[in-house]
Amino acid sequence: MENFIIKDENALYFEVGYSCDNALFLAYGKQGYFITDGRYATEAKENIKQEKFSVEILVSSDLIRTARTILKKYEKSIFHFNPQEFSVFTFEKLKSNLKITFIPKPNFHQEKRMIKTPREIALLHDSQKLNFKAFAKFAKFLSKKGENCLESYLHFKSQSFLTKKGIFDLSFNPIVGINKNAAKPHALPSKDKLQKGDLLLFDAGLKYNRYCSDMTRTGYFGKDGIQFSKEQKFANTQLQKIYDIVLKAQECAIKGAKPGMSANEVDALARGVIEKAGFGKYFVHSTGHGIGLDIHELPIISPKSQTILQEGMVFSIEPGIYIPNHYGVRIEDLVVLEKNGARVLGI
Repeated sequence: MENFIIKDENALYFEVGYSCDNALFLAYGKQGYFITDGRYATEAKENIKQEKFSVEILVSSDLIRTARTILKKYEKSIFHFNPQEFSVFTFEKLKSNLKITFIPKPNFHQEKRMIKTPREIALLHDSQKLNFKAFAKFAKFLSKKGENCLESYLHFKSQSFLTKKGIFDLSFNPIVGINKNAAKPHALPSKDKLQKGDLLLFDAGLKYNRYCSDMTRTGYFGKDGIQFSKEQKFANTQLQKIYDIVLKAQECAIKGAKPGMSANEVDALARGVIEKAGFGKYFVHSTGHGIGLDIHELPIISPKSQTILQEGMVFSIEPGIYIPNHYGVRIEDLVVLEKNGARVLGI
């Protein structure tokens, strides 16, 4: 078993079942040390699980100093760390004059979490199922009261459906884009008003027992309102063509994803459909990303990713076409890779 030091909250939670915004966890074999300050001492003692490690909880006003005291007991050992978690100042202070070999391994903890357990897959499924329900409720609100509302107000209002009025946390700041604003993949809310005949892109997710969901739908706001199914009919024939291409690209990637493929092969399935249709330059991001405790995890489904996909990996499939100053279309679902292929979560 690797020895390591972590401070990322989701990494902490994964290892011991508890996290806070000021803590370090050191693992040496089966011995673990959870270091935090007095604000979190009681909660740490109540919630930390002793399943993976025999965890000693240490309360300190100087986490780095306490970590150094522990590390001195294990001098001449090797510890892995994620350099993305530590500032240069903090890491230099931690390692100063210690006879410890620190090995930087970017994203090592996300690599550790890349293949999900059956319990994690069930949590992700439940999270996405709740997300589907939130989308349906938001669509109902839009259909009844959305016309003439500012995009910024709809962005605000969507959060009450996602969080179920505070029960759940958001996976990320939702994206609500009308027409040309939807052509920006990560659009900020504007003061445009929703009108009949508009396109509305909605990308959102919530957290259930800390596990994230994520979905995107692009819908037509017509005389009967809007619904976020994949079956959409737009008045603009060119927009309808683009929507159908994106849907075909997504379906092709979902149907074609299999264990043993490289991530870039799955990306190529979606990207190939869009490029063949002549819109390749308008697909400006990766086809997908892993998801779990973090909204963006491994594997990355991109043209450059050589990761070999395995059973138990969970990731998004979300191709898109974005025509600047006109409209953008993205369709996203989460899939879990199983023996015979990809299964869509939440349905």
